[in-house]
Amino acid sequence: MIEAKCSACGKTYKVKEESAGKKFKCSCGAIFRVPAPGGAPAAAEGTGAEAAQAVPAAPAVQVSRPQAPAARQEPSGSSLSEERAFEIFRKPEPWTDEEMASIARLKEANDKIVSEIRKIVVGQDKVVRLTMIGLFGQGHCLLMGVPGLGKTLLVRTLASSLSLNFKRVQFTPDLMPSDITGSEVIQEDKATGERHFRFLPGPIFTNILLADEINRTPPKTQAALLEAMQERQVTVGGVRRDLDSPFFVLATQNPIEQEGTYPLPEAQLDRFMFQINVGYPTAEEEKRILALTTSGYMPDIKPVLDRDEILRLQKLVRKVNIGEDVVDFILRLVRASRSTESDAPDFIKKWVTFGASPRASQNLVIGAKTVAILDGRNQVRREDVIEVAHAVMGHRIIPNFAAEAEGISRQKIVDELLKAVA
Repeated sequence: MIEAKCSACGKTYKVKEESAGKKFKCSCGAIFRVPAPGGAPAAAEGTGAEAAQAVPAAPAVQVSRPQAPAARQEPSGSSLSEERAFEIFRKPEPWTDEEMASIARLKEANDKIVSEIRKIVVGQDKVVRLTMIGLFGQGHCLLMGVPGLGKTLLVRTLASSLSLNFKRVQFTPDLMPSDITGSEVIQEDKATGERHFRFLPGPIFTNILLADEINRTPPKTQAALLEAMQERQVTVGGVRRDLDSPFFVLATQNPIEQEGTYPLPEAQLDRFMFQINVGYPTAEEEKRILALTTSGYMPDIKPVLDRDEILRLQKLVRKVNIGEDVVDFILRLVRASRSTESDAPDFIKKWVTFGASPRASQNLVIGAKTVAILDGRNQVRREDVIEVAHAVMGHRIIPNFAAEAEGISRQKIVDELLKAVA
């Protein structure tokens, strides 16, 4: 046996002498070549899926877990300085002709995507609109509605119209975190009898994930999903693995049945950009649903945007201009929701225990920018903020007992807030 050491993470393997000169993949993802006996340490040659394809059969190694991974490094130049970011926020950079053309293409693409969704999903215009805003705003959405309203159908159709990978997980009380993130299994090489660890990715490694009835699974599984939503990565066996981009989670909850469920804590609800309430269709819409679903109708959903185009347009959203007056309106709206503020409206002090956090302000800005760009504009208006206000703030305001006793809903409180700060 000879020793082979990966120069990327420092992990040492014991392999047979006849493996000298061959390429193998380390558990950290790096590709290295086994040196001849007494030779120099193996040099890492690459990482990622493209290198993995060049690896032959699994090496004969002792079963061992990888060491603690090195700190994640961000690419140089990937972020702005604090001063530069604030300068751009106050005084946006001019738009190029190519960027303005991209806005026009996004508006056209959005109209086409909605048309494709309309082939299957009847009604629910506001739900479709907010879902599109959440996708291009790089947020996640929580769909609240009773069973049978087409929530799953909407998500599946959206994925088909965007040429993105889609996976659905039905959350149950016995679902474990590894069922979401994936797990390591011991794999045996039948030729040598040696064993090694192999990572089996879970359903979270996709572009659009439908977390169906998220409140039916225990908190540790909910936390595993919500951590991935926030960090865009998962850690399994001590190794951190980045998720694919774009990564968009749509979770559903049934508001009428709470027996045997695990309601999401308010701090975890705050991780969702939007809470979208899905209501019943109108009589005419329900009649059309019956016609489409009971007649053998099979629509052909055509992809409109691919992955690279979506990523490019998501970045463009951040550059949309927002004036000081709109920013001040957002700040007044969010700060007025906090009963601890001395100048909070009387109804807030009467009905609210906790108001919206700064994350609400951030999501109002991003949501309003996305509304503007989907409408073909590069400048945010106050109406754009109002359009997303209920979806952003509804699940971030905590009513007290007095509000519940009077039958005051969170949406009613947001209505009053919009009137108060108008």
